[in-house]
Amino acid sequence: MAAWLAYLKSALLLPRDPLAEPDPEELALRLQLRLERLSAMREAGARLMARDRTGRDVFLRGAPEGLRTVRKAAWQAEIFDLIAAYGRISARTRPVMHVVADREVMTLEAALERVSMLVGERIDWSVIESFLPDAGERLRRSALASSFVAALELARQGRIELRQASPFAPLYLRTRA
Repeated sequence: MAAWLAYLKSALLLPRDPLAEPDPEELALRLQLRLERLSAMREAGARLMARDRTGRDVFLRGAPEGLRTVRKAAWQAEIFDLIAAYGRISARTRPVMHVVADREVMTLEAALERVSMLVGERIDWSVIESFLPDAGERLRRSALASSFVAALELARQGRIELRQASPFAPLYLRTRA
């Protein structure tokens, strides 16, 4: 390449013999074509070297196993199954309505009035269950809880005394002496 460049430069600078030597412009054109070919070869080599290599970047696939995939859907559903599936899906999107059942309860004010009235009539210790109204099982729980809170409130006020022998033993009350 250096020899070609030196020869071309000398041909351009020195006077030439038209019969013996080729035209320097033709020589420059040949050199330009050679340089373009060289550039194209270098670019092709760089592209070849940049490709994925087998065993490093790309791995060969093993021998095919010859397995067949059978794609035949056999659906069996009855009308009940379809309706049940629709019901499950629609139940997920339906808003949930929570309704609290109306229960019969004894209020704290009613329990306070009842316990304070009945304690005044009794002289000796009485079990708290004796202050409950005669009603069904559902009202009995509420009345026991309300009466217990009422007894605690009356004891705080100093109007009655409470006594209990051990944990979970019956609770006794009487009027304060």
